[in-house]
Amino acid sequence: MKTAAKPLSKLKETIKSLEKAINSNNKIYWVCPLIEESEKIDLAAAEKRYKSLEKIYPNNVLLLHGRMKAEEREKIMEEFKNGSIQILVATTVIEVGIDIPEATVMIIEHSERFGLSQLHQLRGRVGRGEDKSSCLLLYQTPLGENAKKRINSLRKTNDGFIIAEEDLKLRGSGEILGTRQSGFHIFKIANLNENNDLLEIANKNAREIVDNKKLNDDYKLLLKLFGKDESLKLIDAG
Repeated sequence: MKTAAKPLSKLKETIKSLEKAINSNNKIYWVCPLIEESEKIDLAAAEKRYKSLEKIYPNNVLLLHGRMKAEEREKIMEEFKNGSIQILVATTVIEVGIDIPEATVMIIEHSERFGLSQLHQLRGRVGRGEDKSSCLLLYQTPLGENAKKRINSLRKTNDGFIIAEEDLKLRGSGEILGTRQSGFHIFKIANLNENNDLLEIANKNAREIVDNKKLNDDYKLLLKLFGKDESLKLIDAG
């Protein structure tokens, strides 16, 4: 799988390059962040991109997005998978559960607006057959520092574990006992990325304390003496 990145100023060049995949009878995904144009957000809309590609490649483009009924989406996917139409313009509804071996090209427009894990999931829609596959990340300049890191990470590796680790570094781990799925500073001292080995030891020690009544009582008393027993009250309350 080859992953490349280009600024949106290369859009016309990118559209022209689709001819190679089309002439090879391969199929193409083109992903946009929005369904329709917005006055508030200057991002590519799937409906607009569908119309522009349809003009260049008439009768060879389909549109798929989340506002469609499930039956309609299934019909479109079936047509794309088994029919002669080669380009599918879509939102992130194709992120999971799609398996079309003939799909060899993934183009993600405004890739800077997607999370790293999401980009990796989208890229995973291609490369399922024997033919060489590619993913092109189109981005709007100037790129923010985090967006640049996300795009570079995806270009460097296809390894899901490495990408998950990088995503953790960029987004933060969120709250283990709360509702936030991203963000930093969930611990006062520890860092999940840098102190993973120490956290495993701490977890092992904590389990030993819980399983040993004498140790458990001693540590509860110690926490109470230092005024750090608030969490214990919550646990005791159920």
